[in-house]
Amino acid sequence: MISSNPVRGARDITPDEMQLRDRIENTVLEIYKQHGFYHIETPAIENLDLLLASQGGDNVKMLFTILKRGEKFKPTENSTVEDLCDMGLRFDLTLPLSRFYSNQAHLLESPFKAIQIGDVYRAERPQRGRFRSFKQMDIDIIGDETHHAEIELIETTAKALEAVGFKDFVIKINDRKLLSAFIVSKGFKEEDIESICISLDKLDKIGQDGVVSELSEKGYEPELVKTFVQEVGAVTLESLADLKPNAVEELKDILDVIADLSQGAYHITFDFTLIRGMGYYTGPIFEVAYGPYGYSIAGGGRYDDMIGKYSKKSEPAVGFSIGFERIVQILMEEQKEGFDDQQRLVVFYNPKDHVLNEVIPFADTLREKGFIVNIVAQKKKFGRQIQYYQDRNYAGMTVFGRDGTIEYFNHG
Repeated sequence: MISSNPVRGARDITPDEMQLRDRIENTVLEIYKQHGFYHIETPAIENLDLLLASQGGDNVKMLFTILKRGEKFKPTENSTVEDLCDMGLRFDLTLPLSRFYSNQAHLLESPFKAIQIGDVYRAERPQRGRFRSFKQMDIDIIGDETHHAEIELIETTAKALEAVGFKDFVIKINDRKLLSAFIVSKGFKEEDIESICISLDKLDKIGQDGVVSELSEKGYEPELVKTFVQEVGAVTLESLADLKPNAVEELKDILDVIADLSQGAYHITFDFTLIRGMGYYTGPIFEVAYGPYGYSIAGGGRYDDMIGKYSKKSEPAVGFSIGFERIVQILMEEQKEGFDDQQRLVVFYNPKDHVLNEVIPFADTLREKGFIVNIVAQKKKFGRQIQYYQDRNYAGMTVFGRDGTIEYFNHG
């Protein structure tokens, strides 16, 4: 017998969860549109050479690749991935957006504010809150080189998180320019920065000893690595002022403006241990932490050099992504209310006495009043049928052909 289970790292979604997911997506999308962002869509499949050259950190190692087809597929004993495959599934939405903008810039506003909501794919080890197929919700601003773009993205994303039920979250912010300058100042080479950042990004998962061990295994001198990792945790903005004074001033302004806009509903803080593993980040980076959960619920940063890889003209760009699966999981665990403000009714009808061209117009009159209406044929055990829908949190019922009165269920 063929298994009916989804593939490992993927999952089926029930109607109850889908109702919550739809409401979150619609709420966030509406807020993003209200703030002047345009909704676009890009393919899940991208050319392999584009994915491999993306500076996507460890995500490049977790690519789902697609074999060449027909006569192009010619495996040999020494074939490489590039020999056998020519496409792959996207691992984030930033890379496809950069390619999209490079291809469509002549049709777009400048600055261009984009919304992307879609699934991404990573062949990693599935675990709590982490899947091989999962949805992200991104907003990006392309064409604004000032840190005002960061402020707008952070403030807009914060509003979206508040709208779906999150409060008292913490926005952590750092700057890859500062991080890179600090790494070089401690005796490392510029070409080592990306490798060091990939390891540092695991600090919250494997701790200082784990990062020291990983960097030592990469060939860096153990004592240098140990001192460096310890110093990273003690860095303040003031201590970095001599390295990159402009970057420090920009971060201070972002911190001050967002703190003022938040009015205490959420918090923003400088965190030099924030790394973000993607190698394409070039400036401010940020993540959102919430409650006791050991993972971020949103993250992003500036990637000014990405679009120049696909276009003659480089463009400044910055983006912020909400981890959709993670916020759904948290809201379900915390049983947040308010995601089903439309009342759901069931309209029963006797198929022996009535036809649907009579019943549907009646149901439509209820829908016009704001109800979600499900039309269901009566069964012999009518009482058991009513109880079935009452147990599924329907607000009430009515029977077509009677007086049209809605009988509301008592959910206690």
